Amino acid sequence: MSQAVLFDAQFQVKAIDPDGKKFDRVSRIVASSTTLEMDLSLDVATDIYPISPSQSFSLQLVSTLHPSGGEEGATQTTAANGKEVWRDGAGGLAEDWDYVMYGKIYKYDEGASSDTVTVYGSFGGLLMALTGNYRHLSNVTIGNNVYLLVR
Repeated sequence: MSQAVLFDAQFQVKAIDPDGKKFDRVSRIVASSTTLEMDLSLDVATDIYPISPSQSFSLQLVSTLHPSGGEEGATQTTAANGKEVWRDGAGGLAEDWDYVMYGKIYKYDEGASSDTVTVYGSFGGLLMALTGNYRHLSNVTIGNNVYLLVR
């Protein structure tokens, strides 16, 4: 796993809008990991990325879209034109994924058991709650700006 990859897992959708639909083009999905003991609640813009019950998908949290895994900022630019990789459209990780969001990790809660934590992120108002063993989420910290990638 690249140093830029903070979290990587496969999930399967268990429910869509379990508390009722609140917005026209956004659904809250509830999913469980097929590879790790993790639970996910994620708001998805369904007009951009339609999702259905029982659908499987891959999810990654990464610190940069730069293919070499460099840090954000100066190393985020391309040598050819100085644009950020994701804006240039050449070689960024976003090209390999179907749905990409940019946001911030804003909360980290310890669960009922000492090994369980929940990480909360906001992606322009679309929320994520990722719950599971702290070992799987050890690279994710409060204040991190992250990209959420889905395919």
